[in-house]
Amino acid sequence: MSTFTPPRFYNSRKRTNFMAMAACYGATLFGLTWLVLILMTLVVNGLPGISLALFTEMTPPPNAQGGGLANAIVGSLMLTVMGVGIGAPIGLLAGTYMAEYGRHSQLTSVIRFINDILLSAPSIIIGLFVYGAVVVPMGKFSGYAGALALAVIVIPVVVRTTEDMLLLVPNPLREAASALGLPRSLVIRRVAYRAARAGLMTGLLLAIARVSGETAPLLFTVLNNQFWNVDMATSVANLPVTINNFINNPDPNWKQLAWAGALLITFTVLSLNIIARVVGSARNEK
Repeated sequence: MSTFTPPRFYNSRKRTNFMAMAACYGATLFGLTWLVLILMTLVVNGLPGISLALFTEMTPPPNAQGGGLANAIVGSLMLTVMGVGIGAPIGLLAGTYMAEYGRHSQLTSVIRFINDILLSAPSIIIGLFVYGAVVVPMGKFSGYAGALALAVIVIPVVVRTTEDMLLLVPNPLREAASALGLPRSLVIRRVAYRAARAGLMTGLLLAIARVSGETAPLLFTVLNNQFWNVDMATSVANLPVTINNFINNPDPNWKQLAWAGALLITFTVLSLNIIARVVGSARNEK
């Protein structure tokens, strides 16, 4: 049977391929252009506000000179660490069950459906839910309520990435470990987790990146605090709400601090992702 392709069909395929590649490159260039513009805007407006005082001084009152974001930075770290500390283990265990124990069960389908809804739910809805479930009964805003709201956002991200990464681990690895007499729990911990370590780390960092800049849930659960406070039972300062308050104020000093805070959040998350990918690649090569 002849495999000869008439020139007119060949030229038509070349034109179709060229148009498809041009569209792909154009879409990529369009997206990268906006990303570069956003980063350039952050650098141009935020870099002048980066100084030692930003990390050592408290947020200033209106129409004052100087000041920093020390209390907001510490408060955001506390909220993020507690939120990820609550949500990540739950998401890891749920994703492990879905990928390892209940891969074909009806419960897994229900969990996956609910998880997809949570993954796409607006963060303000989660904030309102935690407000009604925690803040109203407590009678006050608190760091605990804010951490719980962030944990609810973290869980679906970790569940999805954990399940996907564990499903990519080849079954012969599990079978070889089981043939050596290892129980199922040890097979998961010593084989599946290690094989999917880079992906699990990436999922955790995606969750951290997701909650680091969330403002809406914190407005309904933590509010803000202009003073130094590490008591999570009360309102604590945090970068997202501080930036939101400062950028909407005509005070030029507050606006400068808001730009510096936005730059700090952006490059912190970017650096964590780069480091995680480098470490994960190095471990996989070993």
